[in-house]
Amino acid sequence: MNLSGKQVKSDCEELLGRFQQTDSVRFEVFSKIWREMKFSEIFYGTVKREKRAFSRLILDTACRFFLPPFSFQIRVGGLYLLHSLYQCQTASPSEQIRLALKDWEEVKKFERDAMDAQHLDVIYILRQLMFHKAFHFTAMPAPLTFNKKRKVEKTALCEKFMERASRPQELINTELLEELSNIHEIYEKLKTSVLSETEQPSSSVSLIRKDLVPQLRGTVVDFYEWQQRKDRTDEDEDNGEGSSPQQECSKRAERLASIKSKAYGQTAEASKSRRHRQVEVDSAEAGPSRSSGHSKIHKLSLKARAGKNVMISGDTWTEATATTNINRLTSLDFVPGEKPEIYRKSKR
Repeated sequence: MNLSGKQVKSDCEELLGRFQQTDSVRFEVFSKIWREMKFSEIFYGTVKREKRAFSRLILDTACRFFLPPFSFQIRVGGLYLLHSLYQCQTASPSEQIRLALKDWEEVKKFERDAMDAQHLDVIYILRQLMFHKAFHFTAMPAPLTFNKKRKVEKTALCEKFMERASRPQELINTELLEELSNIHEIYEKLKTSVLSETEQPSSSVSLIRKDLVPQLRGTVVDFYEWQQRKDRTDEDEDNGEGSSPQQECSKRAERLASIKSKAYGQTAEASKSRRHRQVEVDSAEAGPSRSSGHSKIHKLSLKARAGKNVMISGDTWTEATATTNINRLTSLDFVPGEKPEIYRKSKR
């Protein structure tokens, strides 16, 4: 049955793909594609004991296209597909369409959207299914069996049927526009009453925008149309010649080269922890080296550098260099009045 489920899913996607290319939600267009594909023959060849199981399988597969997250046109096609399959099934009595209670709210919202858009054929088909009691309301979308562990395979959704997410379309709906229109009307009346009581009403005080709701709705519609045009343009570019892999590689190489040139063009400043490692070289000493071996840099000791850089007066230097009692105790050979010698390494 798993193999049959994959084949049924591919057939439904083929039918809905052709319906999507028409850019229509009319049942007449769907019926024409249904007849051209001879989709009613999908029930042929099933044995009596397999008719009910196959009808349940194909109805469950088609019901997935009737629910979110697919676009409105694909959901309409899924509704038409459910109606046609329910009428053409060979099982007797007819197998019902399994629908979870959590999905019923989505169906009612879909009905309101179709009513607002004046898609009467969509409303008629949905009411026909409800009149014939085609829906079987259940607690869960899939049947559960007690004390039986079964790994449910998750089927991948067709990306081309998915509607592009749009927050303005989700936020600005019909109910919000109606509520906003009522609030705006009440605000306009209050503003008018306040301005009428004043002796000198000023036009600058009025903050009423009369075309707020129509302008907001028009802006959302314009954004949706722009989004659809952009998607079609992107699809045309993808279906056309487009850019070859070599061109993409060359563009990527040029982009990397520009980034490297910008990075190498800027002089990097050494960090504070590494500045003592930098060696300053005079321009006069930039010639060829005198010795073939590695040159060794002799640095003065810390004591010598301190004595060279620090300038101390005579009295202070005498007290600093004088020997203390602790120094006498710690030193092995102490001679009074003897100054400590500074030993320096001789250059070899």
